[in-house]
Amino acid sequence: MTGNNTLLEKLDGLVARFEEVSTLITDPSVIADQKRYVKLTKEYKELNDIMKAREEYMQCLNGLEEARMMMNESDPEMKEMAREEAAQCETRIPQLEEEIKLLLIPADPQDDRNAILEIRGGTGGDEAAIFAGDLFRMYSKYCESKGWRLEVSSTNEGAAGGFKEIICSVTGEKVYGTLKYESGVHRVQRVPATETQGRVHTSAASVAVLPEAEPFDVEINEGEIKWDTFRSGGAGGQNVNKVESGVRLRYNWKNPNTGVVEEILIECTETRDQPKNKERALARLRTFIYDKEHQKYIDDIASKRKTMVSTGDRSAKIRTYNYPQGRITDHRINYTIYNLGAFMDGDIQDCIDHLIVAENAERLKESEL
Repeated sequence: MTGNNTLLEKLDGLVARFEEVSTLITDPSVIADQKRYVKLTKEYKELNDIMKAREEYMQCLNGLEEARMMMNESDPEMKEMAREEAAQCETRIPQLEEEIKLLLIPADPQDDRNAILEIRGGTGGDEAAIFAGDLFRMYSKYCESKGWRLEVSSTNEGAAGGFKEIICSVTGEKVYGTLKYESGVHRVQRVPATETQGRVHTSAASVAVLPEAEPFDVEINEGEIKWDTFRSGGAGGQNVNKVESGVRLRYNWKNPNTGVVEEILIECTETRDQPKNKERALARLRTFIYDKEHQKYIDDIASKRKTMVSTGDRSAKIRTYNYPQGRITDHRINYTIYNLGAFMDGDIQDCIDHLIVAENAERLKESEL
C-alpha cells in the first residue's frame, strides 16, 4: 500500500489549505479585492474537485479492507457479496489514482481564459489565404459545436478569397486550455483552384492562440493612448462610409524584457458602433501586451520542459492537411486520420483529446507522482 500512502499523504496535506480557502472566499475584505478573490475562487474549485476524489478514494480503500475481512465469514452469501465488493473496489482504485494524479498536477493558470485567435496566410500566396479562410471556417464550426462565441475583430481579405489575416476573440468555458494546441504552422497539400495543370501545391497558414488578458493583468495608461477614427471601407451599404465608426489606437509601450519602447498600432472596424470598436481594440491591446510580457515566462517554461505537444514555438509545423489522400496528420503525436471533410467541418475534438492525453502523460512523468 506504499503507493496509496504517498498519494494519501499528498491529499491529506491539501485538506488544511482547502479549509483555509473556503473561509477566505467568504471574507468581505477578500471579496472587495477583485484580483485576489478571482484567484481564490479558482483555487477553491480545483481543491474542491481534489477533495471529492479524495473522499471516494478513501471510501474505496476502506471498502476493500472491509470486504477482505468479510471474506472470512462462514455465510456463503456474505462471502459472495464481499467478493463482489472487493472486485469493484479493486477496479476503481487504480482508476481513481490516475484521476487524482492528474488533478494534482498544477493546471496552466491560463487554461480557463478566453482566447484571441489569429490566422494568417503564410507561404503560397492566394492559395495560402484561401487555406487561412478554410481554417477560420473550421474553427468557427468547432466553436459553434462547443457553444462558444466567436467574434471577428479585424480582417484582411485575400485577392482570390480567404484571408491574408483574420483576428477574432473566442469566449466560453476553458477556451484557451482547449485551443492552445492549435498554435503553430498548418500545412496544406492540394491542387489549388488557381492551378490549371492539376498539380498538387504545398502552402501554409499560421495560427496563434493567445490567452485573453483580464483588465487587471496589464497596466495601461489609458491617457496616453492616441485614438483616431475613420470611415470603414467595404460592403455594408451607405452607412459604413458615412459614419466614422472605425477606430485606430496608437500606444507607446516599454517592453520590460528588452527596455525598448515600441509603438503598438491596432485597428478595429468590425462593428458600426464606435464605442464597441474602441472596447475591442482595447481588449486586443491588453492581450498583445500580456502576451509579450508573458513570452519571457513562457520561454522560461519552454526551456525547462519542451513537451512534444506544446513547444511554445509558433513557427513549428504542427499539422498537415493532405487533400488528395483525404488525410490529416498531427506531427507532434503521430496522429493520422482519414476524415478530412469532417475535420474541416469542425470535427477536431478527437485530435485535441489525443493532444491533451499526450501532454498529461508527459506532465505526469515530469511530476513523478
